[in-house]
Amino acid sequence: MVNASKISAIRLPFCGHVYRPLTIFVYEPQTSDTSDWAQPLIHFENVGLRYGMGPEILRDLTFDIPKSSFQFLTGPSGAGKTTLLRLLFMSLQPTRGIIQSFGRDITRIPRSELPMLRRRVGIVFQDFRLLDHLTTYENVALPLRVRGKEEGSYRRDVIELLKWVGLGERINVLPAVLSGGEKQRVAIARALIDRPEILLADEPTGNVDPPMARRLLSLFLELNRLGTAVVIATHDLALMDQVDARRMILTDGRLDIYE
Repeated sequence: MVNASKISAIRLPFCGHVYRPLTIFVYEPQTSDTSDWAQPLIHFENVGLRYGMGPEILRDLTFDIPKSSFQFLTGPSGAGKTTLLRLLFMSLQPTRGIIQSFGRDITRIPRSELPMLRRRVGIVFQDFRLLDHLTTYENVALPLRVRGKEEGSYRRDVIELLKWVGLGERINVLPAVLSGGEKQRVAIARALIDRPEILLADEPTGNVDPPMARRLLSLFLELNRLGTAVVIATHDLALMDQVDARRMILTDGRLDIYE
């Protein structure tokens, strides 16, 4: 975790510009209790998942996502990476086991409380899920608009965030004229606008060329350096080899972790 007061400027390796630091990306613990900082953001204990009466597709998963951590989630196609991300995002409930998100057991809390917890988790979908009739700015601002926030309260944050991801000149264009890498960065910005403590990215480099993949990885690393925990689901070994990071390998429904 990096304290915003100690950062004078951020140089983004993929665009060559310097922007002032954004406190939007800096996670600060909400309590002065140092023991709280040691608690993981998300804890899985003996988690299993099956659909209907079928076999378990995920089984006996026990792991933590620590604060300000960076990890790759990998495994063969069909191994269940996207399903595991959905469990992390709390859009799925496990068949068995315990999932604690931000200290709350998601299997026991009222469903009405889940949306508040999800706001602490940003997710980037593999297919972007941008709305074609909305501009770059409007797509990023959408999570705040649907909650009824006034534009004056977030306009500056959206613009600064788009500059941070290198899209300051693409604010008013529609998705149809954006490249794959630009769409991915819009999706990343949208996932970050709610100030999440953890970012989940599902195959974020799957639809871009190698140079853009490296640019996106640089963005994720910079974000992590500023305090946000990052989980990247990918099968791109070349991408993972660029970073000495934790690897979570999902095979046949079971998870092996290499620190």
